[in-house]
Amino acid sequence: MANIPTPHITAKAGDFAKTVLMPGDPLRSKFIAEHFLENPVLVNNVRGVQGYTGSYKGKRVSVMASGMGMPSIGIYSYELFNFYDVDNIIRIGSAGMISEKLKVRDIVAGMSAFTNSAFGKQYGFDGTVCPTCSYELLVKAMNTAEKIGAHMVACPIYSSDCFYDESAPLGKLKKLGVLAVEMEAAALYLNAAFAGKNALAICTISDNPFTGEGLSAEERQNSFTQMMEIALEIA
Repeated sequence: MANIPTPHITAKAGDFAKTVLMPGDPLRSKFIAEHFLENPVLVNNVRGVQGYTGSYKGKRVSVMASGMGMPSIGIYSYELFNFYDVDNIIRIGSAGMISEKLKVRDIVAGMSAFTNSAFGKQYGFDGTVCPTCSYELLVKAMNTAEKIGAHMVACPIYSSDCFYDESAPLGKLKKLGVLAVEMEAAALYLNAAFAGKNALAICTISDNPFTGEGLSAEERQNSFTQMMEIALEIA
């Protein structure tokens, strides 16, 4: 294909499976490849953003990091969908809780993603936009979570462009029924919609912005195994 390799991905045509799991952290990508995939092969390592392809229970699956924020996942997901013929991207990341209905280590599936980002302007949205996930992937994920005994809540989430946000929007979002905040899903959902592909964000609650409770970087990297299993099962 004429568009590959890209400035960000050195993989060749066919190196990626039809489904790619996308954690934010490259070390989490490496952890998944080493602990869950059979015969993983490193297919990308530009800027240390590690991408692997292997098999899980006989299915060919890829995992590659997205980096932090919507500009970063926007680049990688666009190239995977449009240049590498990937059909499904499942974000597996961390999120902060907004609602007291959740607790640290709970799992959420983002039905829709409110956002303060201007990412949607390229697709004609001059105002606000709240893109949605793939219903097909969401149903599969919820059924799988129930099957393996994992507690996962399907809910609206908030994709923020700001980690340190002085506008303090979480109280207003809580009143709208938004349960968790992260930084990537909205861009992923918009790119999937534009490409006619499928996307879902599955996130483990890693911290409580209101109380300061949270998990360490190492715990986030290595301990979110239920979320990883759900994504792998539906890949």
